[in-house]
Amino acid sequence: MASHRKSRPAGTRVAGIRTPALATAALTSVALLSQTANASPSTDDKPSLEEVEKKVDDLYRQAESATEKYNSAKDKTTKQRKRVDTLLDDVAKRTQKLNEAREELGRNAAAQYRTGAAAPDTATFLLADNPQDYFDQTQLMDRMTGRQKESVDDYFTQQSETMEKRREATQSLDTLTDSQNDLKSAKATVQQKLSDARELLSKLTAEEKARLAAIEKRKQEEAARKAAELARQQAEAERQREEAAAAQQQESTQPPADSGTSDSSSSSDSSYATKAEKTLAFARSQIGKPYVWGATGPDSYDCSGLTQAAWKAAGVDIPRVTYDQVNAGTTVPLSSAQPGDLVFFYDDVTHVGIYIGNGMMIHAPKPGAYVREESIYYDGESSIHSVVRPA
Repeated sequence: MASHRKSRPAGTRVAGIRTPALATAALTSVALLSQTANASPSTDDKPSLEEVEKKVDDLYRQAESATEKYNSAKDKTTKQRKRVDTLLDDVAKRTQKLNEAREELGRNAAAQYRTGAAAPDTATFLLADNPQDYFDQTQLMDRMTGRQKESVDDYFTQQSETMEKRREATQSLDTLTDSQNDLKSAKATVQQKLSDARELLSKLTAEEKARLAAIEKRKQEEAARKAAELARQQAEAERQREEAAAAQQQESTQPPADSGTSDSSSSSDSSYATKAEKTLAFARSQIGKPYVWGATGPDSYDCSGLTQAAWKAAGVDIPRVTYDQVNAGTTVPLSSAQPGDLVFFYDDVTHVGIYIGNGMMIHAPKPGAYVREESIYYDGESSIHSVVRPA
């Protein structure tokens, strides 16, 4: 993850599931003004409970965004470290070959010197740090045997290739250093946001915590209502498809002209359903495990770590971070979501869950929480970014 805010990745937003931010902000402002008008005058600047809740939610969201940046930087660092190690190994091997070529030149020079077959400047040519300075001297080259010329050519080749690999290794080390700096910055951001959230919550009285829990319960009830509504809509759409298929079958006893295409589509749907079943079985077995930022299992997960591990259990490799996962499949309308699909959240695509049907999903929600089943409307309808089918 880079230390700067990443631009929103390309991806099709689910049509009709975003509500104007301005209207939401206006309603929030009206509610806050109403509460302020009815509340008794405050003698200090202590924020209201609703303001604390919003601030804590914002901090958790920012921490999750920083977590995805951390995951991205960690992924890049791991890959870059492997590349650097490979390049350094290559440089070591090439350096060995360069030394062997140089030793061969030395042996040739020594042999010629002992037999008197070479003039002093020939030995100088063969032993020089840069024999190319003498290379164009035709009378000298005429005195060299074919094997000697081959040794010189091999030396130049090894020298050039070794220098090039050293340059590549140096550049890769610089990139690795940048990635490590991004990693440290993102980690510090996550830790600071979580610390700020914990500090705010620690200042609440027992009564305020109870009220906050009641607010959260009402939000969950509304999210469950929305999930049930989506489930009814999907069930009705499925019923209509089945009726249409039955009516088409009654109209003609002959197979439709595009039966081959239908068979292919049915086979594809069956294959996806099989993979999705394995994905969901894995995800359900992780319920109750804690959310830990940057974790990929098996004892804890963050949101994208869980989705990656679940689909891997079905034999499908998807990228590590939400920014890449959102582009690792086919975007489908929310109304057509199927079990196994990935549901992404927020404009910056910093959260993801696995759809299980009936408007519900399995996800690793946030720090301090555990992997659980929850309505996809857990943070409001406007928070849903898109739905993606990975396989």
